[in-house]
Amino acid sequence: MVNFELDKLKHTTSGNFFLMAGPCAIEGEEIAMRIAERIVTLTDQLEIPFIFKGSYRKANRSKGDSFTGIGDEKALKILEKVGKTFGVPTVTDIHESAEAAMAAAYVDVLQIPAFLCRQTDLLIAAAHTGKVVNVKKGQFLSAGSMRFAVDKIYEAGNKRVILTDRGNTFGYQDLIVDYRGLPEMKSFGVPVVMDVTHSLQQPNQSSGVTGGKPELIETIAKAAIAVGADGLFIETHPDPAHAKSDGANMLHLDLLEQLLVKLIKIRKAVI
Repeated sequence: MVNFELDKLKHTTSGNFFLMAGPCAIEGEEIAMRIAERIVTLTDQLEIPFIFKGSYRKANRSKGDSFTGIGDEKALKILEKVGKTFGVPTVTDIHESAEAAMAAAYVDVLQIPAFLCRQTDLLIAAAHTGKVVNVKKGQFLSAGSMRFAVDKIYEAGNKRVILTDRGNTFGYQDLIVDYRGLPEMKSFGVPVVMDVTHSLQQPNQSSGVTGGKPELIETIAKAAIAVGADGLFIETHPDPAHAKSDGANMLHLDLLEQLLVKLIKIRKAVI
């Protein structure tokens, strides 16, 4: 694991935003290492602070037979290997309080899924590990209400918090991003991230498989940087069509470089 200071994410020496990126789920060691190597190469060249993302287990699936993981310990060890091999911090989501200490032994950042952002016991368990805690805003919550999630973690003795927006429920099968929420959450004094790819999901499809609009990834990312997001969260894969989870809204890995270059130009124009 890698020790890193949270303040460095808000005040990077390059002036760039930071990036949380990787596959939706850990599918295997070879594919995880390949994705990580590519992103590390790009972010090093572009001076973008990088946190590798991968879910060791997917607990929230529409269908009972959907892919959930390759085994908890196996996936966590892959995340640990990515971190040690490339010298980057890693992040994964947890779903129950008992998972916090287990995952914290392998990764640097514990992520609270959007649907669980009000679960007090889960937030406190994550806080007690001393790790950075990234809380995703619930699709059903206002940006202002995320202050209470921050308060819970602070009151548990942990001041290392990130908030991530991932869109708001808009009808039954769509999400919409309210960009007013980013500066509102920034006012809490924590780094704020835009989850670009999940905000483009189309949940609750009749097939039981979540859809998406990946053609709008650039639009969402550009707007987020323009309004002052500290970081971006982007799920990416070399073959989204055959990814085992959330392929419908992921960015093809080959498209990441050109997107980041454009975003850096916007960042320089607005800071």
